Amino acid sequence: MTHQLFLGSAAELAGARPGSVIVLDGDEGRHAATVVRLRPGERYYVADGVGRRALAEAETVDRTSVRGRVLEVVDEAEPATRFVLVQALAKGDRDEQAIEAATELGVDEVVPWAAERSIVVWRGERAAKSLAKWMTVVTRAAKQSRRARIPLTSSPVDLAALIDRVRGAALTLVLHEEATEPLAAVAVAESGDVLVVVGPEGGISGRELEALVAAGARPVRLGPTTLRSSTAGPAALAVLNAASRWR
Repeated sequence: MTHQLFLGSAAELAGARPGSVIVLDGDEGRHAATVVRLRPGERYYVADGVGRRALAEAETVDRTSVRGRVLEVVDEAEPATRFVLVQALAKGDRDEQAIEAATELGVDEVVPWAAERSIVVWRGERAAKSLAKWMTVVTRAAKQSRRARIPLTSSPVDLAALIDRVRGAALTLVLHEEATEPLAAVAVAESGDVLVVVGPEGGISGRELEALVAAGARPVRLGPTTLRSSTAGPAALAVLNAASRWR
């Protein structure tokens, strides 16, 4: 079974090396000690969220902290090609389901999109709380999937801001049920950002699609069935991974 992963201090991990001591404390320490119930002799990972992961063996455990001996340290380089999920805001937590699964599938960044047909609207205080919740969902999913890098959760974008992202990306794929080009036939860019744009429950409007295509985006289809907003993005990432990272 894969070892549990916890988030540690970036400063402490910066100096981690085989034989050194690393201490988990705070919320992560309490979680490791009282929820996961680590015991002396058990091994676990500690990551800084930006690519460094240490394998440690617990030496002492109390109610609020775990002291472990570092066995090895690995630094994960940021991929040359970054997968970015632009997820339209959706009702019923479907957008959160999408970014959770996308994180498990290796997405590098998630971007909330206030699409024209999004029923959910982030405004004022709700926007800050909702963005914080997205960050929490992504962090938990990264830990669950043992990722040393936590995907970036960007600020919400409207169509104009999204078009700016499209113009700066190496490749932008808009999932659309009326597209004729299959996603499986698309060659993945060897570097830069690859954006996967997913619309809300009501779909991407004609005006939005036209503007995105004019900026350089390519409409693509996943297959013969229509997927929910919560599953379309993760399904697309699986296809892109199969063509690149999973080989």
